[in-house]
Amino acid sequence: MRPPQVQIDFGTPPGTPLRTSSEFEEIPYPATHPSYSNTAQNYKYEESLPLHHMNEDTSTRRRVARGPGSSGGFMSGDEHESEMHYDNGGKDVYSKLKPARGRVSSGRVHRPPPPPPTSISEFISQNLEHLPPVIYTLLSCWTRFHKIGHANTVVWDEAHFGKFGSHYLKREFYFDVHPPLGKMLVGLAGLLSGYNGHFEFKSGEVYNENVPYVAMRVMMATFGVALVPLGWYTAVELGMSSWSCHLVALMVLCDVAWLCISRFILLDSMLLFFTFTTVFMLTKFHNQQYQSFSFDWWMWLAFTGISIGCVTSVKWIGLFVTAVVGLYTIEDLWEKFGDLRMSNRDQIRHWAARVVCLIILPILVYMLSFKLHFLILNHSGPGDSTMSSLFQAHLVGNEFGKNPREIAIGSKITLKGMGWGGGLLHSHVQTYPVGSGQQQVTCYHYKDDNNHWTVLPTWEAPEYNPNGELQFLQDGDVIRLQHVPTTRHLHSHTVAAPVTKLNNEVSCYGNSTVGDFHDYWVVEVVDDIKQGTKEHVTRIHSLTTRLRFKHQALGCYLYAANAVLPQWGFKQLEVSCIKENDPDDMHTYWNVESHWNDRLPLGDAKFYRSPFLRDFWHLNVAMMTSNNALVPDPDKEDILASSPTDWPWMRLGLRMCGWGDNQPKYYLLGTPVIWWGGTVSLIASVIALGVYLLRHQRKYVDMTPQQWDHFLYVGKIAGFGWFLHYFPFFIMGRVTYVHHYLPTLYFSVLMLAHLLDHFIFSARWKSSTKRVAFGICAFLIIGNFWWFRAMAWGIDGPINDHWGLLWRKTWNIYNA
Repeated sequence: MRPPQVQIDFGTPPGTPLRTSSEFEEIPYPATHPSYSNTAQNYKYEESLPLHHMNEDTSTRRRVARGPGSSGGFMSGDEHESEMHYDNGGKDVYSKLKPARGRVSSGRVHRPPPPPPTSISEFISQNLEHLPPVIYTLLSCWTRFHKIGHANTVVWDEAHFGKFGSHYLKREFYFDVHPPLGKMLVGLAGLLSGYNGHFEFKSGEVYNENVPYVAMRVMMATFGVALVPLGWYTAVELGMSSWSCHLVALMVLCDVAWLCISRFILLDSMLLFFTFTTVFMLTKFHNQQYQSFSFDWWMWLAFTGISIGCVTSVKWIGLFVTAVVGLYTIEDLWEKFGDLRMSNRDQIRHWAARVVCLIILPILVYMLSFKLHFLILNHSGPGDSTMSSLFQAHLVGNEFGKNPREIAIGSKITLKGMGWGGGLLHSHVQTYPVGSGQQQVTCYHYKDDNNHWTVLPTWEAPEYNPNGELQFLQDGDVIRLQHVPTTRHLHSHTVAAPVTKLNNEVSCYGNSTVGDFHDYWVVEVVDDIKQGTKEHVTRIHSLTTRLRFKHQALGCYLYAANAVLPQWGFKQLEVSCIKENDPDDMHTYWNVESHWNDRLPLGDAKFYRSPFLRDFWHLNVAMMTSNNALVPDPDKEDILASSPTDWPWMRLGLRMCGWGDNQPKYYLLGTPVIWWGGTVSLIASVIALGVYLLRHQRKYVDMTPQQWDHFLYVGKIAGFGWFLHYFPFFIMGRVTYVHHYLPTLYFSVLMLAHLLDHFIFSARWKSSTKRVAFGICAFLIIGNFWWFRAMAWGIDGPINDHWGLLWRKTWNIYNA
């Protein structure tokens, strides 16, 4: 019996054409699921490696990250078992390849949620990762609250920000250069602590028994406490290893400057808190990018927008972290724009989501803070003259609403400059030390008798008769304005103004019987909020009619912009006569604010209403104008000020209080190893990036694409965050202090932790090496903090008795 035939295949017969890839079955992966594209890319990457790069480990085992963030770093191709574990279930990695969860290639490694716990021990086991931040938070409570009431005097800017609590409790309108959210929270702290609002907060003054300053400080310090867990969880969301998460938490916990600034009634703890939350929300949103338009995706995007609104509502420095979010969003949308697999509908949805959540929502939060500000502070108070006359008219205790509506010759008035930041037309007995030497005329923000003027006819007109027929002021009338306290007249001539040299000087000249034609001003109506355009204005009304005053002889216009007089003018705004006739120039607009005339009936306060958007815009421009006016004074030396170049290397600190032997002394200065290490890390990151780019150009492979994306992602958040918080101070004209660097410091801390994570903790080092490296870093941070802790907790006794605090000769800690 013949054996069964055996067919033997000796290959393709000669002359047979080779089979092409089109003859094989293609399996189309879903284009809408990013996990397949990521898998394919990684597969191609491995296929492109030369054969000598392959070994037994890489061909049979795949790396699975461990730890809070677990991103992988330099030399991380063979991770140590302590950081990575391997799946050895199969002999062929390609047969084991499974579609990974769709996720972005940077940030925290996505893990599926654990099953619901069935016991207390299982619940504890599932939540052990939250134990370290809880411990750090408790330590943060101790550092922030320890000896917080040691100084029973008003420390540094408590003299400024503590007044907010008083004004909010008394509901008095108070102007300040900062947005209102932080001030409202200070007022809330005063309300919750039982403060009655009756304390002046003079610098260095001892708090009396009616001021619960300790409770108010504790509430402000609570924002500082929250910085530590926020730092930890931000590091987790950035994909850092557990070692680096610990270092971030330690650096936030142990920086003396952050600690010190958080322990007083100041806005800076709130500014830092919302800066931290904005970065945290952004990283949370970034890690939801693999599931666009899901509930979590919308939630973290909206929270990012809300946090942006809050941080800008505390201080405008919050705009810097807003710029960080903006740059991230621009890059994100640009990458999506280049994704040809994404439909036009999804492209529009992504753009609309960013516009709504990152532009409209923050603006609404910002505007809401001002609306609440106006609703709470509805009583007349100091500084309300910064606002428009119509706004002041509806404040409780303000008498503007009772002004006689129509202005007549012989009326006593005050004139309000309607340019942004303008004040009341003012004069005093002091004369110009330059120019004509006549009596000064300025714009002044506070109310006093030197703001009062009497409307009089020209010298040639019949003498004014107080009991004669009323002559109401109209468009085109020529008048004199007589300063009530000194009887001199508003006057201009061809002498150059003291600051704005192209304009004519405005002064007060003569008296009740002496004057000339240079005292004549032509009244020009612009419009009236109630009556309408100029053509509909029959008579000039107080508060609502906008006016311009044209000098009859010279043709120039009474002008009050933002030029500040030197010290001889008490730093008040210059008033001049501008030669250019620009009908749209708001700095030439005036309105009658106060009006007294016994012969005219009183007005009705219900007639005057100021729209919210007008008040919102006016207050913001006034804040901006006042901020720009905070320039260094060349006439005196500010020992507290410092320049941006002083901050990264800690060249100068700041004495926050008196330096007497019998009082606690606080010195605002950071922990050196944190500040210097952060600065060095920024330089090292630029060098590392340059080296990697050069090696990449020479076709060296140092990292997988995913690791490279992660390296760039964290580096961009930290690097651009630091740059956008730091370099704007170089183009600002305002005076700067070391506390302006504190939000910037956060990004250098993240950069330092990122580089340590990349080169050490997520790299191919032995576990013992990583433990030693972490121990050295932790020892330096904690040891440095303990050495300088007294600068935040209070230095008692003579300062020169405390040895070892002068690490740089430029620090003014010791008395000479």
